[in-house]
Amino acid sequence: MRNKWWTVAAANLAMGIPGVVPVWLLRYLAVNGPLAELGWTVREPTENDGMMLWLVIVVPVVTAFGLLWWLANDFARRWNTAAARVYWPVCALVTLVPTFALLIFL
Repeated sequence: MRNKWWTVAAANLAMGIPGVVPVWLLRYLAVNGPLAELGWTVREPTENDGMMLWLVIVVPVVTAFGLLWWLANDFARRWNTAAARVYWPVCALVTLVPTFALLIFL
């Protein structure tokens, strides 16, 4: 896999499709939690159960996705010759491409 950057990009793009779910969960938690408390956003009017239930859902999902993403990229990083300061940010941005596409086109 030496110098085959497209395989790493394809793997991160494929991981970005289910990665939309953790990004959305973090956004929902932030909008209805701390950002609403600071007055930056308006809390969802039907969200009256509190944030603890959401934390029980968000923490395992985000942790599982983050661990899977890190392990896959750490494995692929061994055979890639790109510098670490370039490799990790590019992988993160490629993983966020499906999320950005949904934001733009929906």
